[in-house]
Amino acid sequence: MVRLQKYIAMCGVASRRAAEELIQRGQVRVNGEVVRELGTKVEVGADAVEVAGKLIKAASKNYYIMLNKPVGYVSTVKDQFDRPTVIDLLQDEIKSRIFPVGRLDYDTQGLLLLTNDGDFTYKVTHPKFKVDKTYIATLKGGLTIRGLQMLRRGVVIDGYKTAPAEVEILSAEQGKTMVRITIHEGKNRQVRKMMEAVGSKVTALERISIGKVALGNLPLGRWRYLTSHEINYLKNL
Repeated sequence: MVRLQKYIAMCGVASRRAAEELIQRGQVRVNGEVVRELGTKVEVGADAVEVAGKLIKAASKNYYIMLNKPVGYVSTVKDQFDRPTVIDLLQDEIKSRIFPVGRLDYDTQGLLLLTNDGDFTYKVTHPKFKVDKTYIATLKGGLTIRGLQMLRRGVVIDGYKTAPAEVEILSAEQGKTMVRITIHEGKNRQVRKMMEAVGSKVTALERISIGKVALGNLPLGRWRYLTSHEINYLKNL
C-alpha cells in the first residue's frame, strides 16, 4: 500500500506536492469515490485511481532529462496563453508524459530538469532538502559591498527573509556586473527580487547547476538524458 499522493507522483501525473493539491481540490477518485484525505492509501494494481476523470497507471519507465532552456519558454506542460513551453523543445521524442522539476522564469535561461518521476521532483524541489541552485546574473551597473554583504546574510523579499546566499562578483566593467549566486530556496523570481532588494537590476539570468549537476557545454535549446551517476546523486541528496 502507498499513499495516494505518492502513487499519483509514481504515475508521472504531477509532483507529490501538486498531487496533494489535486486531492484537496476533489479532482481525485479512488474506485469511483472522490477522496480528499491526504492519508489515504491505495493498493498498486488493485485500486482504480482517476485524476480529473482519467484513469492513471504507474509509469513503466522513468525519464530524467536535462534541458538548456532558452529565454521565451514557459516551464509548464501547457500554457493558457499558448506561449511556447519547455515540452515543445523535446520535439515529441519522449512519448511519456513528463513535467518540469521546479521552474525557470520565462525570461531566465539555463539548466532545467524534466521527469515523470514525482518522487524525484519532490526530492530536488522541496525546501527541506536545501538543494543548491547556482546562477550567473548579469546586473545593470554595479553591486555595492553593502549589497553583497546583505545578500550573504539574507534579504527581505515579499515580506520573507531569504536564507543567506553564496555570492561572488565575477566581473565588473562597461556598466555591467557579472555575479555568481547560489541559493537553496525556490521562491518566484527570487534571484531577481533579491538583487532588487539591494538596489541592483538583473538584465540576464542563467542557471548553471543544481547541486553538483552542471549544465556544462549543453547547447542552448538542446537536451540530454541525465547519467545514472547524476540521477543517483540527486536522489540521495
